[in-house]
Amino acid sequence: MKQHVKVILQILDDNYPKDVPCFLNHETTFQLLVATILSAQCTDDRVNIVTKTLFEKYPTAVHFANANILELEEDVRSTGFYKNKAKNIMTCANQIVNDFGGEVPADIDKLVTLAGVGRKTANVILGNIFKIPSVVVDTHVKRISIRWGFTPNTDPVAIEKDLMDIIPKEHWIRYNTQVILHGRAICTARAPKCINCMFLAHCPYGLINRTDKMPDIVKEYVKIGHMY
Repeated sequence: MKQHVKVILQILDDNYPKDVPCFLNHETTFQLLVATILSAQCTDDRVNIVTKTLFEKYPTAVHFANANILELEEDVRSTGFYKNKAKNIMTCANQIVNDFGGEVPADIDKLVTLAGVGRKTANVILGNIFKIPSVVVDTHVKRISIRWGFTPNTDPVAIEKDLMDIIPKEHWIRYNTQVILHGRAICTARAPKCINCMFLAHCPYGLINRTDKMPDIVKEYVKIGHMY
């Protein structure tokens, strides 16, 4: 497994930038926190469209804390689950203002006490803002890590732990952004482009996908020849 992980990480570095800017537009730490809360079950592109005007209307945590809840719901409606998101954002803003002196904490145990903030959102903040090594498990990281054989789990928290155990800490932050790029371009949820994938020779899922229609004898040789 150690060599398998090393090869995968090297291919990632060879094909995708090591320092990819955050996909969610923001100017402040709290704005990224809000954008990440909004990104649940929503595309980054949609969130960026919404936050362009949202952050003009509510530039700080204080503004969000003092917002009219019904108005805020309408402002974020197009991101989906807008009632819960608006409620969480307002509660989170109040917590930041009243409990943390207006500053977003740089500690995962404190971050996850905020409304609407789970480990994924907390890790986005830690990695992108504070440059603290963290593993963000979003839909792309979950899907592709399973396909690569990095984890047998489907629970994001369990996947995070599995990845932290096998991926060197210096790769943690960029692993997420590189895998997102790969997931969008090639390893899509439906109809992944395995035939064009630079990871094919090292991907259990891709090899199975490509060998399904091969004669049984060829399948056996592929199985014997693969590192698994």
